[in-house]
Amino acid sequence: MPFGYASPEQIMRDKADYARKGIARGRSVVVLQYEDGILFVAPNPSRALHKISEIYDRIGFAAVGRYNEFEELRLGGIRYADINGYTYDRSDVTGRGLANLYASNLGRIFTESIKSLEVEVVVAEVGDTPDGDAIYRLTFDGSVFDEHGFAAMGGQAEAVATRLKERYREAMPLADALEVALTALTEPGGERTPVAQLEVAVLDRKREHRKFLRLTGARLERLLSQASAGGATPQETAEEPGAAPGDDASGDSGTSGASGGSAASGTSGASGQATPPAATPPPTGPDGDIDDGSSPL
Repeated sequence: MPFGYASPEQIMRDKADYARKGIARGRSVVVLQYEDGILFVAPNPSRALHKISEIYDRIGFAAVGRYNEFEELRLGGIRYADINGYTYDRSDVTGRGLANLYASNLGRIFTESIKSLEVEVVVAEVGDTPDGDAIYRLTFDGSVFDEHGFAAMGGQAEAVATRLKERYREAMPLADALEVALTALTEPGGERTPVAQLEVAVLDRKREHRKFLRLTGARLERLLSQASAGGATPQETAEEPGAAPGDDASGDSGTSGASGGSAASGTSGASGQATPPAATPPPTGPDGDIDDGSSPL
């Protein structure tokens, strides 16, 4: 037997062990469906190096492992989507096509290179209905898994996935889905990741054209407070940027105008002054930064 010989099976096992150890050092990422789309949640202390990003109109990307390696995959996916969307049609760019591209590249690198990539990737696509949503998880060797409902990856992926399975339910409101994700990412008896170190984004099917939206700042804090209170009404977090939330004051005043008009006139007759109507504050847009694709990575 020649000196230094190793069987192909042993070489593949060594590559796989090497990649798993590198991925295990990273923090976990959770991707799950909610009633209006797909939610991404990742503990990430960096404000510049994103684990979660937009690929195309309906497609989002999340990854764990070595940043320089999955960032190269992300950029390659954006180029693939842009070229195909321009050459053919924007609807021809799909999450399944992008997952197949990633699987081919990861598998070739794992087989032919001395060192495999230390990455795990999720490609998610939001559909017009919940049945059209798709979540694809890809491992370092090019294997593709079509996940249903949720996916977890990273250092404690198995434990996180177990906690997700216990709490996940279909068609959850956004605030409830965020609560489930954070509970799954937190070790039993451990402390939750601070809001400033969370990276949260959604693919919202109700948004026009580009479905990807980052949840940051006051918007994220408000969503977390709704989840803690247990009464989630998260529609304002998924509205189109700049759209004002609905104001029920006009409807109430219209109702009271018919029944309370005589009371108001009676009061004015007794006191000589009519009570002026309450001023309605001007509408404001939702808080938080919008990922318009201009921030450098």
